[in-house]
Amino acid sequence: MSAAVEVVADPAASRYEILVDGVVAGFAQYRMRDDAMVFTHTEVRGEYEGRGLGGHLVGAALDGARTAGLSVVPLCSFVAWYIQRNPEYRDLVDDDYRNLVDTAG
Repeated sequence: MSAAVEVVADPAASRYEILVDGVVAGFAQYRMRDDAMVFTHTEVRGEYEGRGLGGHLVGAALDGARTAGLSVVPLCSFVAWYIQRNPEYRDLVDDDYRNLVDTAG
């Protein structure tokens, strides 16, 4: 049987959480600055690593930023790495922080 995976926004805690069978398996922490979502830390609990949950989590968080009309500041290295590998999200990155996702730099 496959585990149920769900990403939920928790704006009160300033983070997105990924749940596996209802248990918090990881989170993407952010803080708001004007109209930008500043991602500061992403973490997946050790027992859930290696399942692609981090990418699933960050993709959903970036989709949430897009839906809300927010730009993104990827201070978290995992979020920056994810955007580098998924360039369809590059347009979300605040112009002043594009160097964090430029692969040619």
